[in-house]
Amino acid sequence: MLTTLAIEGYRSLRHLVVPLRGLTVVTGANGSGKSSVYRSLRLLAEASRNGAAAALAREGGLQSTMWAGPEKISAAMLAGDHEVQGTVRIGPRSVRLGFAGDDFSYAIDLGIPVPSMATKFALDPEIKTEAVFSGALLKPSTLLTERHGPAVRIRADDGQWRTHDHRLRPYDSMLSEFADPRAAPELLALREQIRSWRFYDHFRTDAAAPARQPQLGTRTPVLSHDGSDLAAALQTVRELGAAGQIEGAIDRAFPGGSLTIDERDGFFSLAMRQAGLLRPLAAAELSDGTLRYLLWVAALLSPRPPALLVLNEPETSLHPELIEPLAELIAAASKNSQVIVVSHSSRLIGALDGQGASRIELEKRLGETHVQGQGMLDEPAWNWPKR
Repeated sequence: MLTTLAIEGYRSLRHLVVPLRGLTVVTGANGSGKSSVYRSLRLLAEASRNGAAAALAREGGLQSTMWAGPEKISAAMLAGDHEVQGTVRIGPRSVRLGFAGDDFSYAIDLGIPVPSMATKFALDPEIKTEAVFSGALLKPSTLLTERHGPAVRIRADDGQWRTHDHRLRPYDSMLSEFADPRAAPELLALREQIRSWRFYDHFRTDAAAPARQPQLGTRTPVLSHDGSDLAAALQTVRELGAAGQIEGAIDRAFPGGSLTIDERDGFFSLAMRQAGLLRPLAAAELSDGTLRYLLWVAALLSPRPPALLVLNEPETSLHPELIEPLAELIAAASKNSQVIVVSHSSRLIGALDGQGASRIELEKRLGETHVQGQGMLDEPAWNWPKR
């Protein structure tokens, strides 16, 4: 389980270090930085697949995603003088992301590339440093593997450091490039853990949404990100012994309702019978909210739970009466996976509070995201790897 999330220099997150629990809700007003926290987690996941540089490039490059304010907020600005004065920077400009976990912890420093006539890929940031360590705090005694520029060194079983022969390219992460379980077992274990992370963000429910169309059915223990295999995913959950959970989730939201999965020539489609109707409704006929709720049922009852499940505004387009059943599904999922929910729905947040969720409430002051009520002594201890 992740115990701490640390972000520095990314959009409005000039400096953010927050504790995480088994079920954590990130909330705040519009523009407070919730989406940036969600994107930061996705960037960390992309690092394990060598995709962090490309993901930042798609956002306009490192320069466009960096904190746009001063390196430090002056006392005058805090006192009400909103005129920002330019200063000489002390530290390098970078986006730094990291987390502490029960097993292994990780941090990455993405910096501005050195100008070169040899490449046109100017939007790709360079990975300046990476570190894998044990425990909550990076220090010499907990460091297991570190990368500076192209060089990687690994702590051997006898405690001695060994520099690896392989030289990394500036856009390649050591998480994706080192897969030898004998040389660096912690890298392989951490990479597989991060690659199991799962993100769901705004399922499509329009008339042409894949979830409304019949799809070729194969066993589907993990719902796809676009929900195209919804019928197959629900049938997989049923056949693996959780049919009662599906029916319970549907009856909780739609009393007297039931679900049918039809198969024809290998193509799966779903239909839903609701109280008061003379016939079941096909997926194409369901309301956006009903279809979205079924998508969440399939995602949250997955028979292959991930180490971390991150949900971005799952309340979107749901009827208020569906919020409580959704919260119950999320709380049940948190028994098998760590769950982070990004939401601005007071109803969902209140329901999750009742399920024992930990809340992180964000606010923005002088363009910078802060955690409401978090003082300097409340922030988890955190050290970044040095360049």
